[in-house]
Amino acid sequence: MHPSDFTNISFPLFGIDINPPRTFSIGPFTVHFYGLIIAVGLLLAVIYGCKRAKLFGIKEDDLLDGVLFVTPFAILCARLYYCAFEWEHYSGDLIKILRIWDGGLAIYGGVLGAIVGVLVLCKVKKIKVGAVLDVVAIGFLIGQAMGRWGNFFNREAFGAVTDSFLRMGLLNGETGEVVYVHPTFLYESLWNVAGFLMLHFLSRKRRYDGQIALGYAAWYGLGRFFIEGLRADSLYWGPFRVSQVLAAVSCVAALAVLLLNMMRSHDKAKMQVSIAAAREAAKQQEEEAKEKAESAEEAETESESEATEEAEAETEIEEAESEE
Repeated sequence: MHPSDFTNISFPLFGIDINPPRTFSIGPFTVHFYGLIIAVGLLLAVIYGCKRAKLFGIKEDDLLDGVLFVTPFAILCARLYYCAFEWEHYSGDLIKILRIWDGGLAIYGGVLGAIVGVLVLCKVKKIKVGAVLDVVAIGFLIGQAMGRWGNFFNREAFGAVTDSFLRMGLLNGETGEVVYVHPTFLYESLWNVAGFLMLHFLSRKRRYDGQIALGYAAWYGLGRFFIEGLRADSLYWGPFRVSQVLAAVSCVAALAVLLLNMMRSHDKAKMQVSIAAAREAAKQQEEEAKEKAESAEEAETESESEATEEAEAETEIEEAESEE
């Protein structure tokens, strides 16, 4: 079943039957809903990150620098990851690799690319990696929740045939046959929304940098493990679904680290937000000390000026008396 074969999308439970377009035109330009939705998801993630950067001890400018550097690299990695496991489809025509608007981004490739990009950013900006990953992880859930709706418009990332009450119908435009499948794009989108809400509220109670990022890995890995098992278009490595294996490993590893950290004490003074606050306080004290020194210097200058004026006045009086 190839996505391009399908036209109408239906949800019998809700009485919905629509044929959403894959593209629309603005003058001579063709806009793909897939790319547009991913762009909107990215924009919302960036806005969220900028609004809450201070809570994680990160400057908004540093975060925006990271977005400009990390995002293109993460998208590139997501695309290359997907193409590597679908090499038979691309090996005959390498130009297809560039046609990202046709779909084909692997989220785990994007996550790996984002982590590498964040490591470089933190090295340059001298920021703690865990703090940046915390805010990036929550933003990722926003982007992923939105991005899955790009799959909806592309008629992709759906599951195996099912008669579930939540089944989604796909009409084959050529044969007129309707195939009912799991709307796995919808499952994952809703799972990501739930994860975003949970981590958003938990982020204020962080005990150490990286805690929210670990929560993201555990939550997303858990959901993706089960959802991937329903997918009809999984990327395989031998008999194994690659994303399902990675989801299980990341979930178990993240949970193990979270449990270990629960049994340890953590010094909040070592968190990026505390370090940033201490730097800001030191900077403020330095500025205040500088202002006091400048005020004292000005006062001393004024005193010297007044003393000089008084001396000159006395000299003038003495000269006047001498002349008399």
